[in-house]
Amino acid sequence: MPAQPRTDLLHIPTPDGHADALAAFPSEGGPHPAVLMYPDGFGIRPALRALARELAGHGYYVLVPNLFYRHGPAPVLELPAYIGEDARHDLFTHLMPLITAHTRERALRDADAFLRVLTTRPEVAAGPVAVTGYCIGGLQAVRTAAAHPHRVAALAAFHAPVAADGPEVFAELTAEVHLGHAASDLTPEALAELNHALDAARVRHTSEIYPGTVHGFTMPDTDAFDPAALRLHWARLLPLLARTLPAV
Repeated sequence: MPAQPRTDLLHIPTPDGHADALAAFPSEGGPHPAVLMYPDGFGIRPALRALARELAGHGYYVLVPNLFYRHGPAPVLELPAYIGEDARHDLFTHLMPLITAHTRERALRDADAFLRVLTTRPEVAAGPVAVTGYCIGGLQAVRTAAAHPHRVAALAAFHAPVAADGPEVFAELTAEVHLGHAASDLTPEALAELNHALDAARVRHTSEIYPGTVHGFTMPDTDAFDPAALRLHWARLLPLLARTLPAV
């Protein structure tokens, strides 16, 4: 049985300041293979801590950075305990300027810093890492894996705009990939087009629509949450990590 995880708060130096980040990892043993977990737009909060701790409980060092640290420490916005439709609309009014300001160039500078800090942590095993992300964090995961093909062995993204930078980015991927799409985000025709682009780039991948889901289905503190889809997310993610990262 894997050891129960512990958590730390880190402050990661970047070219633009210091990014606060949550680290979750087993309290015993190690060093552990690393997973860089990019949060959704709502950022680090109890729901993300729970995801990170659950993954860490399987033997991984999980780093969850605050994407919007340039605007303050997490949570950048005051969040209700439960994010329903009305709260979501209000929050996105404030979030969209932050998401727009988080350009590809900023994301890549940050990715360099996040991957660099993993090499300095005594709890982290040498070797390849995985990146995973939710919503806008899934796009950051794609960008990170494409920019660091010799470092990133696995990429997973859930209800994420993975093709926002264009299909050309897929040609840079060497990681094995899983993409779990919300039914509300992608039609079957759009999925076929996306998967054709992945095939053309010779990406080892699985890419599927999780049945009956809406955007945000992994997040239990939102009205989009789907328990069956979250279980499917773990059923896809954990074997991917086991195949691609050093043994835990």
